[in-house]
Amino acid sequence: MAGNLTTENIHDIEAEQLWIVGGGEDLPSDTNGKSANNNSLVVSFGEFLIDFVPTVGGVSLAEAPAFKKAPGGAPANVAVCVSRLGGTSAFIGKVGDDEFGRMLANILKENNVDNSGMRFDHSARTALAFVTLRADGEREFLFFRHPSADMRLRESELDINLIKQAKIFHFGSISLIEEPCKSAQLAAMNIAKNSGSILSYDPNLRLPLWPSAEAARKGIMSIWDQADLIKVSEDEITFLTEGGDPYDDNVVMKNLFHPNLKLLIVTEGPAGCRYYTKTFKGRVPGIKVKPVDTTGAGDAFVGGLLSSLASDLNLFQDEKQLREALAFANACGALTVTERGAIPALPTKQAVLETLTKHHG
Repeated sequence: MAGNLTTENIHDIEAEQLWIVGGGEDLPSDTNGKSANNNSLVVSFGEFLIDFVPTVGGVSLAEAPAFKKAPGGAPANVAVCVSRLGGTSAFIGKVGDDEFGRMLANILKENNVDNSGMRFDHSARTALAFVTLRADGEREFLFFRHPSADMRLRESELDINLIKQAKIFHFGSISLIEEPCKSAQLAAMNIAKNSGSILSYDPNLRLPLWPSAEAARKGIMSIWDQADLIKVSEDEITFLTEGGDPYDDNVVMKNLFHPNLKLLIVTEGPAGCRYYTKTFKGRVPGIKVKPVDTTGAGDAFVGGLLSSLASDLNLFQDEKQLREALAFANACGALTVTERGAIPALPTKQAVLETLTKHHG
């Protein structure tokens, strides 16, 4: 995210901590033939890339002696998180027809995520991002996307049957930056909505990827009213409302709640998260842990929440159940920051439940 990424990551952690892990059934990852109304499939759409992270902490990219590669991309992290928690998930996106792209497809397969919706571009490479947390706590990004394969997913390449089976269709805003993937995302959202899927949106602001701050604000808000569920961080609220107080319920409700929204979640990092629906609102405290690497905490939070929601859509109406799901999601986020990397650190359902018992039992 833009600006002070340390705080943002802390927010993400908190949000993640709030998730509830759901649907423990071991459903087959091959979801062909299942109808959307009787499964718990979460389909995640968007970017999947390689992060290169310095082998030592607290250095700038220029000072880093060496880099270690790690799979990255919020939508893919969410898909893996749902699967690791015992749910059923699929990922739709495009990578290069190269070693890194095949590696990413294989990582999904190893994690029981349906990768049949992935496409491979013969002329553009898999996206790369060099990421470091400098000594001053600022996150530094250097993206190689000129263009990268994820930006070149076309509407004609969408796996329509897979999208139609989604109980929850999850997406971000990075695919909205450029064509043709922007049109592909809008078409996929439309197919999902018309098939009765719940639309889940995590804007996941990455300001350096947008042409300008104004373009980012406009692009992120352009699909706001189509989502049933939105997860946003405090920093993103300040950005989207051009300086609004993220802790002011009136700012949040007036600017970010819309008539079709079933649930708005504001993540506060280690502090937990807040939730807003048409009929109730509240806060669920986070779980305090010693952070090692905050990468993926927000994605783990989302994965935790979606896994709970996929097994029981009643969470939207039942505040007690929602609070339990958010405590679960918070724990997912908390556990993820205790280990390095996003995907390697994503927790199992058992680990989350043990953490919740320890903290609340």
